Amino acid sequence: MSSLETPLHKVQGLGSAHSGVKHFWRQRVSAVALIPLTVWFAISALGLVGAREASALYFLADPLNAVLMGTFMLISLYHMALGLQEVITDYIPHEGFKLILMVLNTGFAFTVAAACVVALLRIAI
Repeated sequence: MSSLETPLHKVQGLGSAHSGVKHFWRQRVSAVALIPLTVWFAISALGLVGAREASALYFLADPLNAVLMGTFMLISLYHMALGLQEVITDYIPHEGFKLILMVLNTGFAFTVAAACVVALLRIAI
């Protein structure tokens, strides 16, 4: 027996994974948030070209710069993890390998994020 749902009703969901719209918007919002942060990072990095290590540490010890750097790193890692998740979902056909890669992707992002936060806290405190 066929379904009484119309074809339009079937496709009005969130896609096959039922999370496509949320994932799409998270990628776009993180990309937009990265625009001013990337400009700040580029200007800051260019300002530190040729500087000694102590100057860079002094720069990151400033609370505003530490917060901006932490935000830049965390949002960059989140955006990277979302993008890789999309690539894994779209191009890895084997479900078991897909699961392993998703876990590695998430684990890598959390590990690097934790290392960045710890490093910034050690510099700032």
